Amino acid sequence: MKTYPLKSLSLKDAKNVQFRIIDCILNEFRGYDILSRGDLGVRQPENIPLTTSKVEKVISNIFNAESAMLLRGSGTNAIRQTLAQLCMTEKTVLVHEAPIYPTTEHTLKLIGAKLISVDFNNLELVKKVIEDNPTIHTAIVQITRQKLFDKYEAKSVIEVIKKTNKNISVVTDDNYAVFKIEEIGCEMGADVSAFSTFKLLGPEGIGCIVGNQNIISKIKEMNYSGGSQVQGHEALDVLRGFVYAPVSLAIQAEVIEDVHSYIETTGIQGVESSFIANAQSKVLIIKLEKNNAKQVLIEAEKLGALPHPVGAESKYEFSPLFYRVSGTFLKDDSNAINNTIRINPNRAGTHTIIRILGEAIDNA
Repeated sequence: MKTYPLKSLSLKDAKNVQFRIIDCILNEFRGYDILSRGDLGVRQPENIPLTTSKVEKVISNIFNAESAMLLRGSGTNAIRQTLAQLCMTEKTVLVHEAPIYPTTEHTLKLIGAKLISVDFNNLELVKKVIEDNPTIHTAIVQITRQKLFDKYEAKSVIEVIKKTNKNISVVTDDNYAVFKIEEIGCEMGADVSAFSTFKLLGPEGIGCIVGNQNIISKIKEMNYSGGSQVQGHEALDVLRGFVYAPVSLAIQAEVIEDVHSYIETTGIQGVESSFIANAQSKVLIIKLEKNNAKQVLIEAEKLGALPHPVGAESKYEFSPLFYRVSGTFLKDDSNAINNTIRINPNRAGTHTIIRILGEAIDNA
């Protein structure tokens, strides 16, 4: 089976990202500030804690962007509020011809968006659809894969959209891509990137928007109340997650490659094949020789594997995840629920994944 996973940062590159993050932090914070828990409340003139304001500046500098914003409601609300702001009057939105992530789909229905879909894997068709539909005002590009066999490069899709109609506002869903690949959407030319910091070892429920200052300032106006603000200690926790995420995620990607290589060269009894896919996080897809996937997952949990995600890839998920395949995958292969599982190593090593998989199959 041919898949097209995103190219992960090498461990060397991830270390350099970590060092850059530290430099960006030190440009805004003194030593005692870093050892504090920040401030609280609607401090003027920005109506947010001073610590949060500084963290947002750090984030914008990390991603070479004009502005950044932390907000409540995680990645879902980051995308929701961005689309709500952009689609107040103009409702036509360009999307990839693929299943839309459920919370994003709900947001599009909520704002009354008129969707025009096109296969992002075909750039010429993307260009034609935009030319034929001059009312398109906004486009959503998901950086990770929406379909198992997607192979488009998000940067190329964004470039085609902008070259064909520069007035289209491009929003990228960067969940499961931040600090895993070289650039996020706004660095590729999108107007706004939106993602969850919970997936980057940060606190629960905090989303992030990065990109165009004019768009973000309007979103901030929508979040004026004190209860909407991200407090200083939460903002600092976001930064702490940022510091440790790149290297952790690079090691995770290495383990995925190593386990896949082991299965392909040495093999594990009971495993028919494996492949790597972004679904949505980068994972290892394991096809079993028998229709015993459900029992294998039960046995894997007994050996310490996580039976379901939290964030996913949150700070709570250090053990490897052994889980059923996604709903998108099942649309292509309905029997996959019986003979296929996905594995995310999280912080576990190659030997641990191979051991749990082998023992779980033997015990199933």
